[in-house]
Amino acid sequence: MKNTPFTNPSAKLPGWILAGFVMTIMTSGCARKETPRKAAHSAPPPTVKEIKSMDSDWPEQIRRDHPRLFFNRDTWPDVKARALGEKANEWQNLKKQAGSPKPERPWSNIATLKQREGSETAPGDWGYAAARLALVQRVEPDATRLGKIKAMLYASLDYYRACYADNQAAGWFGWTGICWLSAMDWIWDDLSAQERTELGKGMLEHIDEILNKPNILRRNANGPSTGFYGESTMAWYAGLLFFREGINDEQAKAFLLRGYQDHLETFKFRAEMAGKDGGMSTPVPGYCMDAYPYAEWNFFHTWQSALNGDVSGQWLYPAMFPNYVLWNWLPDHHTFGYGDDHHEANTLAGYKDSLNVHMSQIIHFYRKSHPEWALMAAVAQKKTEPSNPWFIFPVYPFITIAPKEPHPSPAEPSLPPSRHFKNFGHVIMRSGQGPDDTYALFSCGAKSGGHRHYDNTHFTIYRRGFLALDSGTRAGDTDNVQNYYAQTVAHNCVLIKMPGEPPVSHWGWAADGQDGGQNNKVGGKIEAFETGIHYTYAAGNATGSYHSQKCEKMLRQFIFIPPFHFVVLDRVKTTKAEYPKRWLLHHANEPELLADKTWRSDQSKGRIYCRTLLPEDAVLEKIGGPGKEFLADGVNYPIDAGPNKFIIKNKYVLPPGKKHKPGEMSELLGQWRMEIKPGAARQSDLFLHLIQVGDKNLEKMDAARLSNKNGRIKLEFASGIKEVALEFNVSDESGDRIKITEAGKILADKELARDVMPQEGLASPQP
Repeated sequence: MKNTPFTNPSAKLPGWILAGFVMTIMTSGCARKETPRKAAHSAPPPTVKEIKSMDSDWPEQIRRDHPRLFFNRDTWPDVKARALGEKANEWQNLKKQAGSPKPERPWSNIATLKQREGSETAPGDWGYAAARLALVQRVEPDATRLGKIKAMLYASLDYYRACYADNQAAGWFGWTGICWLSAMDWIWDDLSAQERTELGKGMLEHIDEILNKPNILRRNANGPSTGFYGESTMAWYAGLLFFREGINDEQAKAFLLRGYQDHLETFKFRAEMAGKDGGMSTPVPGYCMDAYPYAEWNFFHTWQSALNGDVSGQWLYPAMFPNYVLWNWLPDHHTFGYGDDHHEANTLAGYKDSLNVHMSQIIHFYRKSHPEWALMAAVAQKKTEPSNPWFIFPVYPFITIAPKEPHPSPAEPSLPPSRHFKNFGHVIMRSGQGPDDTYALFSCGAKSGGHRHYDNTHFTIYRRGFLALDSGTRAGDTDNVQNYYAQTVAHNCVLIKMPGEPPVSHWGWAADGQDGGQNNKVGGKIEAFETGIHYTYAAGNATGSYHSQKCEKMLRQFIFIPPFHFVVLDRVKTTKAEYPKRWLLHHANEPELLADKTWRSDQSKGRIYCRTLLPEDAVLEKIGGPGKEFLADGVNYPIDAGPNKFIIKNKYVLPPGKKHKPGEMSELLGQWRMEIKPGAARQSDLFLHLIQVGDKNLEKMDAARLSNKNGRIKLEFASGIKEVALEFNVSDESGDRIKITEAGKILADKELARDVMPQEGLASPQP
């Protein structure tokens, strides 16, 4: 196709791809420092004037006939044959679902609307239902069903327009609108000229108010740098549907180009965030593994159906996404429960349908050009066990072409000990890949704050249970969200309390107070990273995450000695000695205090021990239990006291759901924490902790020896049959060393890295 208007840096195959796909990580002691990459840039969408002046002829290549969305007249016979043949089970499930149509739950709190005269369909959001019925209608034409589809289109449009007339958004997602547009497209030839004009004019006016009408309550304004799944995504699909149909061609083209530009900005940002590692804008599984990737697949499919071209190869980052999925997959379908996760179960089970769809799309689009990545997607797909693979876009199973088995028997790739996802600010560590291995996440240094918390230098540890975790929850929509859940106090970080410090916000509304936490979600930086079979080391500088008037230095050195031990050294300097410091470690269950400033806690089948080695005058305090589970700045924020003040103020309509009650909270919300404080006020403090994990039959913590001579601290302990010695310089991190021996044999003896080691390639499953 001529004049394909794509420019994309990821379309050029860099050397790390050409060199091969099996991940190889340099482990020598002379790792070079990575060259910083230019920050991601997401330009604002063009104005209507700018759109109209764009010099491009590609819209003229859009098919003149219908359908145009997801399939066309040429591809429809194969889609139909697939539905009645190899995808017969999915087709029967779709027909069953379409046979009992229901509108979506109202998103806005508007007055009940009257039905159109002669219609039996009440106004509401029927987008999903209409698309399902329209697809069935194309295979099994029926006059009665066609009448129902038309009624749903009119009833939905009435609802959409009524919402915006009352200055309220019609929905949080644009998906129902995309389905509405698809349904109209699929029955286009069965609509009269009057019906096309009425529906088209009304929908184009609705898209205009979505994009331009100000002061709309509950509007999802996420754009190219976030999820890009709000109502504004409908512009592209409306432009494709109505372009050159004589309804309002100028407006349709403006929406077409606006939607095109928004998608390109989204893809550019995601490619930048994924970098060489894979990913999808945010490191939060509930978003990147669920809602985000639909933007890619829908755009790729509709470009292909409307313009007869495949542009997926212009964007390689979606094909790398399984690498991120596999690294975040913990035993029993768990994930780390990071950021804006609900934390109730920390499981991928809730995303299995979407995740299965996303892996199918990767196989579909990249199976020929990048079979290694398609194979990686097949491995992830086999983990998902979907129950409803077409639950959002009903056409997916029938337009997705992929071999029944991309590989005869795709095996789990053998992952190295650690991976640094640079742009997401995550270092993921593991002792292996089995159910009895240890997994850890260290968070610092992201490029984007999307769905992140104020948590630079936070860590999560999993071994047969969540032993050090991210606490609080968004479930229940209570004031816990902004006052506790997103704040530093809910994470395994360090607090610095400065009187009078203003509170920070999350999701657009401010907390009631500031309990000594961070004020910048992206103010951290990974200054050092190295990994190998004997240890993984990461140093995160979170100084820029704290208010500059209270923090001069906050550097955390995090060392994993697989499979059981972690060493955490924090170098903290405040601007004033009187600003109190508190070191936090969150647990699922009540910790038991032991001798020698040691405590332990259990979760599921796992157990964690932690020992405070520095400060020497450290004071330990256990906080939690009834009435103190989510204590922040002296106030407890329960999760059974919703809705929160923001929802009340903005008149949100809450969906029905389980209401948390005292005593019924999930352990994984983290109802207990240990706080470690220096015994005296000092400007500078070192916090040194030794952590050991194991099964619940681990009766005691291994012995450790600490010495402090000539400005250097030495920590020695046994890790199984290995002996570990760590030396730290008191004044700064220069000259810090590690030595690991086994039966007199030196396994490692070197300075800890002062820079970030390079990484190459992606996970590569083997047959």
